[in-house]
Amino acid sequence: METVAIGVLGEKLLAEARSASSGRYGVTIQGGHVHSLRQTLIGVEAGHTLDEHENTGEVTLQLIRGRARVVAASDAVELVAGDYVVIPLQWDSFEALEDTVVLLTAAVQGTPD
Repeated sequence: METVAIGVLGEKLLAEARSASSGRYGVTIQGGHVHSLRQTLIGVEAGHTLDEHENTGEVTLQLIRGRARVVAASDAVELVAGDYVVIPLQWDSFEALEDTVVLLTAAVQGTPD
């Protein structure tokens, strides 16, 4: 069994995000393109976003650190560390209001290629 120190890894990702022009940096900690379950830990620098995206399956976000806003159509929620949200199939944006670490979990529908 492999364990991942989410807090320690999150701090490393934030350091990478701060030096990236996109203001974000992530790594897949479980799954990948050949698995139906994928978990990605992402560091997002304050003021940066994850842009509009259409899900191909079920997606959840758990905020590990910081504060962020998720917008889907006319619905918006503000998240703080420890919050968990199920993301609608079509969502508009994720904005880091502070330096943020988020665990994104996606269950891809259908058989992986």
